[in-house]
Amino acid sequence: MTTADSNSGSGVAQAAAPQFADASRAPVVLEGRHLKKSYGRGPKVLPVLVDASIALHKGEMIAIVAPSGAGKSTLLHLLAALDMPTSGTVYFATKAVESNQDSLLAEFRNRAVGFLWQRHQLLLDFTAEENVAMPLLLRGENFTSAQGMARKWLTEVGLESRAGHRAGELSGGEQQRVSIARALVTGPAVLLADEPTGNLDEQNAWAVFELLVRLHRTLGLTSLIATHNLALAARCDRVLTLEHGVLTTRKATASASETPGGEAS
Repeated sequence: MTTADSNSGSGVAQAAAPQFADASRAPVVLEGRHLKKSYGRGPKVLPVLVDASIALHKGEMIAIVAPSGAGKSTLLHLLAALDMPTSGTVYFATKAVESNQDSLLAEFRNRAVGFLWQRHQLLLDFTAEENVAMPLLLRGENFTSAQGMARKWLTEVGLESRAGHRAGELSGGEQQRVSIARALVTGPAVLLADEPTGNLDEQNAWAVFELLVRLHRTLGLTSLIATHNLALAARCDRVLTLEHGVLTTRKATASASETPGGEAS
């Protein structure tokens, strides 16, 4: 299994390489083939994903639109190797993400994929800077280097002045921006975002989404965003829907100019 090259020593938000005019011709960065996920056993088994296949091409921003409980989070967890499928395979850079080597899985999670949670999952008694530095420290980088990169990323998301504040002292919008910095500080090739605006008010939801779009373009990321919000999804290159455990292509019914209030049904 290979991992993405780290950008941790090369600064923040460098100019991205030119994107492919036709995303379908771009190389596939992350792929899930025939993913199935069930919970329980015997007569109480609960199928969440039945046959979900998805290919993320380099530079794409894709939205998965579905109501709560449809399996969006489960799919993202499988793609990030935070959980393992009942059957099916996840591929990164054409190589299977194997589940039998913990060290390689940890490296994949730390370097290849950045994960953005709906609920920020910050350590509330730690500062914003310490939260952002944590993934770098976990992979063995020295404290001074990790601290410097954390500060650069907090500046990138507009929180330079809040670096020394505890996460519990920040507003919801600020906490989510810290989460974005933490997800990207390791220099991943792919950003997986699970309802990144779901807990925010309308103004903060748009501000966070616009930040994600800017960073996606500037860094040349490949991004997959799970949401139930059609107006936000309409800003993405492709919109998929997840119904009965299967992914299909969907045309968003809300325009990019609408407020983020339209929901999938």
